[in-house]
Amino acid sequence: MPANYAPLVRPVAIIAIAILIATGLYINRPAPEQIEVERLPLLVNAAKAVKEDIRVSVRAQGIITPRTQTTLIAEVSGRITSVAKDFKAGGFFQKGDIILSIDQRDYLANLKRAEAAVASAKSNLASEKGRAEVDYKDWVKYKSSVERSKAANDLALRKPQLEDAQAKLDSALADLDSARDQLDRTIIRAPYDGLVRSKKVDIGQYVNVGVVMAETFAIDFAELRMALPENKLNYLELPTLADRELAVHPKVDLQAEIGGTVRQWQGKIVRTEGVFDERSRALFAVAEIDDPYGINSDHPAELRIGTFVDANIEGRLINDLIPLPRHLLRAGNYLWVIDDQQRLQNRKVNILRTEGTDIYISQGLNEGELISLSNIAGAIPGTKVRIATITETTRLTEEPALPEAAPTEDDKPLNLAPASPNTDSPALHDENSSDNDAAKKDQAV
Repeated sequence: MPANYAPLVRPVAIIAIAILIATGLYINRPAPEQIEVERLPLLVNAAKAVKEDIRVSVRAQGIITPRTQTTLIAEVSGRITSVAKDFKAGGFFQKGDIILSIDQRDYLANLKRAEAAVASAKSNLASEKGRAEVDYKDWVKYKSSVERSKAANDLALRKPQLEDAQAKLDSALADLDSARDQLDRTIIRAPYDGLVRSKKVDIGQYVNVGVVMAETFAIDFAELRMALPENKLNYLELPTLADRELAVHPKVDLQAEIGGTVRQWQGKIVRTEGVFDERSRALFAVAEIDDPYGINSDHPAELRIGTFVDANIEGRLINDLIPLPRHLLRAGNYLWVIDDQQRLQNRKVNILRTEGTDIYISQGLNEGELISLSNIAGAIPGTKVRIATITETTRLTEEPALPEAAPTEDDKPLNLAPASPNTDSPALHDENSSDNDAAKKDQAV
């Protein structure tokens, strides 16, 4: 070989040797270790169906109004001479307190004249009685010798004069009572414990009979008028005219947000208005709240007149209901029920009522059956599951179930396998976990 070809042969030889070495390594490579991946069922929380007797409440709304409200109207005319210091909008008064007074001078004069008229009538009646006694003696002395008619005898005994004197006395007494009443009406007193809603007059103003002086309302009770749709009346036991003496009075829980704070009160339904509204087909029920301003009791807050409140009315007792969180219900009133083989079954149920975040199932579930509480996206009937926790349906309101199961300490190395190709939570066992570790985890669950 010529010397000028030596630089070319050496790289070719090196490449050829490298190819031979790589080919030998590839042919003699060890076989890959086969690891079998175990797929575990989905881990879910479950609820055990327990039938119970539940009072299904009915929600309503309304505005607080006074049970007793009064428009104070002047019964006598005159100038207002004094007003109470609390005679103003929002002023509080007790029963019998003097609210305002009207000038009494004319009415005192009328009272004195009436008293004088009564005294004169009494004197006249006494004089007629004296004359009647004298005439009676004369009549007894001469009645046998003279024949007279009954009218003549009555006149001789001064019976007409006595009756006239008695009538004048009765008239004078009536005028005296009227004068006293007129004088009493110059002082306006509070008819009950209450508040002044608005005042229309003030000191120094002249008022005539019939002038509105103030509007007041009592604070012993307040009322709430609520519209109840026809389809909700079956859940309630309302007072009726037929059993008004033994009527039931459902409790009403009231709440309102005032200044960013939710306040609560209690009342009871005392009556219904007895007719359906022609346009809304609703029956109006009236709830009564005792001592809304807390004058005679310790209230957390005043329930002021005009407050807009939400009401929760206690319903009748309904047997064999199963309460569940509303988010478990799927389209078409279906639930995921776990059978004895721990497989999901798509079960249609009958819903008696949906209330807030809860539903009440009347049919479709049996006592003791398990309902999946976890959100299983893409699951199909027959999907195998594992149960992490079981909670009775009676405790779901006390301990709200999470839509997804929270992993435990033993479950952290695990990733669950999907029950179907469409499952949204696919995962496999950690490839670094041994078969013994997997068995321990299954036993812990």
